[in-house]
Amino acid sequence: MPRPTAPSRRTLLTGTAAGVAVPLLAAPAHAGAGGRHPRRVLPGADAAAAEGWALLRDRRVGIVSNPTGVLRDTRHVVDAMHAAGGLDIAGVFGPEHGFRGSAQAGEAEPETIDPRTGLTVYDAYGADAAKMAELFTKAGADTIVFDIQDVGARFYTYIWTMYRSMVAARETGAAFVVLDRPNPIGRRADGAMMTPGFTSGVGLKPIVQQHGMTVGELARYFNGELLPDEGAGGRVELEVVRVRGWDPESYAQDGDLPWVPPSPNMPTADTALAYAGTCFFEGTNLSEGRGTTRPFEWIAAPYLDYHYSDRLNARGLPGVEFREAYFVPTFGKHEGVACAGVQVHVVDRRRYEPVPTAVAMLVEARRYPEFAWRQDSWDPGRPFWIDKLSGSPRLRTMIDEGRDAAEVVGAWREELADFTRRRRRYLLYR
Repeated sequence: MPRPTAPSRRTLLTGTAAGVAVPLLAAPAHAGAGGRHPRRVLPGADAAAAEGWALLRDRRVGIVSNPTGVLRDTRHVVDAMHAAGGLDIAGVFGPEHGFRGSAQAGEAEPETIDPRTGLTVYDAYGADAAKMAELFTKAGADTIVFDIQDVGARFYTYIWTMYRSMVAARETGAAFVVLDRPNPIGRRADGAMMTPGFTSGVGLKPIVQQHGMTVGELARYFNGELLPDEGAGGRVELEVVRVRGWDPESYAQDGDLPWVPPSPNMPTADTALAYAGTCFFEGTNLSEGRGTTRPFEWIAAPYLDYHYSDRLNARGLPGVEFREAYFVPTFGKHEGVACAGVQVHVVDRRRYEPVPTAVAMLVEARRYPEFAWRQDSWDPGRPFWIDKLSGSPRLRTMIDEGRDAAEVVGAWREELADFTRRRRRYLLYR
């Protein structure tokens, strides 16, 4: 496969670790007082653009992206690559919500011609690795570029689009390039491990719920730990263009990058921080706040009352306070019905623990006799959505047995420690 000249590539990346390309851009900046950055953060896309996209010259490039794939000036990377000229762009592959982001949750944009660039946009949402390989072959791509902002939670589907794309690239002989972006909720890892019997589109492979990695680091982890056991085995040729100036212990609110909602119900970086835990409520008959202006921060149901916020605040959970809240969802669960519950107010990001906090919220909600776990008739063998979100029936059964939050959280301590140890060699930012 043709490659650009060595000097242009060396400024972007060099070296290997566990058979995975390791980029060597500027070291991350040290955080100042309160964790704020003394200099600006430069995502991998901007680093590649600053080099005139030299890494992608002489390649036929397919791009997996969505509205979050923007430069600091908010131009989309596809638009910038197309305008730069001299790049052979084979096509664009849109995940859930679509390339331009017009589709709601669980939906995609159909295959179409992008009016701005004239490029073919393929519908890649829900495609398995074999289907992705078909799309890459149809487009004639020899290099796949991934540039999507993740939010740090296992059940956010973009990382599984990346995984399937990596497998497909390996099968078709294409290289895989990740234009890396910060994890908006930092380095913390937490939650239970996904178990094989409960994998799905919201948890395809065994990682913990809050993985604490960037997509570039996850790609390295996938390549080193998971791809060798997938299908025919082996790794993909992987290159990661690092973020410059990013402290992995920081949060999106500490930096100066524009927040582009990665999906319609992820409007702010505050949403992403809560979502890592409160997405659990998708698996219940409580509203997770869809159909409001604060999804995943407002949690409520018609049968809750002011005691819910009182009991949660009485627990003294670190870094968070619960405001008694009322709302009427405009769509989703309890559409048009008045609901009572709480707004999750994170008052200290560095002390806040999204997953244990959400477990405590479930335990208190379970005290109400009207509480129920969501059941899916389309999957009679695994009817409880919460089991797919949490990775196994363990969380649901422990809460049903009346176990308190600390005991539920303690049940995953060893598997979390093992994941944290194994991910260490794949981390790029320290």
